[in-house]
Amino acid sequence: MKYAIGADIGGTTVKLGLFSEAGDLLEKREIPTDTRESGAHVLPDIAKALENRLAEKGIPKSDVLGVGFGVPGAVLEDGTVNHCVNLGWNVVPIRKDFEALTGLKAWAGNDGNVAALGEVWKGCGKGYRNAVMVTLGTGVGGGVILDGKIVTGSFGAAGEIGHMPMIEGEEEPCGCGKKGCLEQYSSANGLVRVARRMLNADARESMLRGFDPLTAKDVCDCAHRGDPLAREAIHWSMNLLGKALATVSAVVDPDVFIIGGGLSRSGDLLLDPIQEAFNRYSFHASRRTGFLVAELGNDAGIFGAVHLVLSACV
Repeated sequence: MKYAIGADIGGTTVKLGLFSEAGDLLEKREIPTDTRESGAHVLPDIAKALENRLAEKGIPKSDVLGVGFGVPGAVLEDGTVNHCVNLGWNVVPIRKDFEALTGLKAWAGNDGNVAALGEVWKGCGKGYRNAVMVTLGTGVGGGVILDGKIVTGSFGAAGEIGHMPMIEGEEEPCGCGKKGCLEQYSSANGLVRVARRMLNADARESMLRGFDPLTAKDVCDCAHRGDPLAREAIHWSMNLLGKALATVSAVVDPDVFIIGGGLSRSGDLLLDPIQEAFNRYSFHASRRTGFLVAELGNDAGIFGAVHLVLSACV
């Protein structure tokens, strides 16, 4: 029996999944992400964890087809990471470096693109060849799949939907250094920013005033309970996202948009204003584009990462 490994590298933990060559997840585990010394320990730690686990299970390296990586940064088509602030990496030839550490073949992609690939392969996007995934978490992540393959772009930045410029005159900077990016308004943190600004500008009573600190979950919970300001904050935030996706559809024209991340658990509360705005702003031929809620959750990254391996080897 042959095996493949998927590794989803986050700023706090690395998720590791052992798969059969048929694409079945056999086990998963996590290790801490050590970002000290500009991320110099990340790959050696992963190599050690994998080699130890393979030895414990009695799996020889010759039976491992390879390791796929999802990385929170721009990744070029050849597997080179083109800067990754969360890990402290500058330019890292991850395929070459990991193969030198372990002797195992390696593939890599941006974590948003890899998660999108996972959803198209084993999640809600099965059966679709063209999909765009939008992950609504701390930021707004994105991944573009065309003809069943990840689109990386010339500089590894394809799918960076969260950094589409949306609002003129914004004074607060985005994490990327620009101002007025989509994720400043439509991510979990962005929704809180929108809600706080509405609270400051509107004297109406609101359940939101009872929270300090205020979280995106609080905003969604209060909206479900009928709080007008909470519902208006969500509508404004998701309206902007729907407008952004209408722009994306004019370039990519996907079969479906897949909405993932923690905010996606609010379901129609978010999807309804997203689709409403999308239908209002999109080109007429794109209005048949579907909207789906992601199914794989935090496992999407390891599924997509291992698909990089299996699609190259099996």
